[in-house]
Amino acid sequence: MNQTFSPLSATASSAPVIERVETVLVDLPTIRPHKLSVATMTGQTLMLVKIYCSDGVTGVGEGTTIGGLAYGGESPEGMKLSIDTYFAPLMIGQDATRVQALMARIGKMVKENRFAKSAVETALLDAQGKRVGLPISELLGGRRRERLPVAWTLASGDTARDIAEAEQMLDLRRHRIFKLKIGAKGLHEDIAHVARIKHALGDRAAVRVDVNMAWSETDAAFGMAALADAGCELVEQPVASTSALGRLVRRFPVALMADESLTGPESAFEIARVHGADVFAVKIEQSGGLFNGQRVAAIADAAGIGLYGGTMLEGAVGTIASAHLFATFANLQWGTELFGPLLLTEEILRTPLDYSDFELTVPTGPGLGIELDDDRVARFARDGLHRTIHPAG
Repeated sequence: MNQTFSPLSATASSAPVIERVETVLVDLPTIRPHKLSVATMTGQTLMLVKIYCSDGVTGVGEGTTIGGLAYGGESPEGMKLSIDTYFAPLMIGQDATRVQALMARIGKMVKENRFAKSAVETALLDAQGKRVGLPISELLGGRRRERLPVAWTLASGDTARDIAEAEQMLDLRRHRIFKLKIGAKGLHEDIAHVARIKHALGDRAAVRVDVNMAWSETDAAFGMAALADAGCELVEQPVASTSALGRLVRRFPVALMADESLTGPESAFEIARVHGADVFAVKIEQSGGLFNGQRVAAIADAAGIGLYGGTMLEGAVGTIASAHLFATFANLQWGTELFGPLLLTEEILRTPLDYSDFELTVPTGPGLGIELDDDRVARFARDGLHRTIHPAG
């Protein structure tokens, strides 16, 4: 870790306090280009944060984005600067066990920065779980499931390659739900792409699409009807506005899912109020943390809206934080998309995550239940903010 903060003054308290906050950027290559309507990714940058406490416990959190700033207003570099400059001074010397109180303190002084807040909250919960000997899922009310179904995103941009990739995933028993990234090409070309893949896979797999807000409302009306005819079961965020989602929902025999429109409990309430979606894609980073993710899910449940465990293509730390939260949901009708670590060519954990029989196992150890391989992290860590290229291997 290449940024360190130490306490300016000691806090007289029997409870453990935060002594240091460290952040680092880690650049990892991906197995192939990942093409979305907003960007094409050839690697992923993880912003890792470590929080060191006076009782010797250390918590780890992660912040990532999709395509740098192409997806939204935060980047890994921006998260690092925000935590180093603004979060850390607010945290040093504070009671490390009162996670929600500390996040409220940060919230009063730091507006927005939902992704950075999620990373810090994850690290605080990881530390508290280790401290009391419980997984994060138990700190969030208790898990209801030990394993989570995981969808795979087909985003090479080439139909034949996507079909071959899906066949391989089915053979490996790793995924049988596939989400196609569309919206970068013409409407008719995208629909033909989806139809060919669904025809090739047949009843062996479910096919869904994510448009990442690339369509106009007129295009979406045509596209959703055509996608339903092709056998697609779900369309994610085809348009940008909540009002347009509300006009499209339930017009076609295909589920409509809100993603980018969901930025926390307030937006979830508004979408539910106007009946703007059939499904919510819950993401801990977009929600501003795990506790806010819980609130988004509660709003969905109260409104009769289905739940899907989304991803920002996080690495292992962010993925498992999400898994702990999703394991607590009373309803998880549409499964999850926690495949981010499988898109990376390099492992940064001492023990890799368990993906098998189409599902991800939620760890049972205290906190996140995972352990970073610090040597591997150091190998791929940046020196400062400038991206570096590392050899594979």
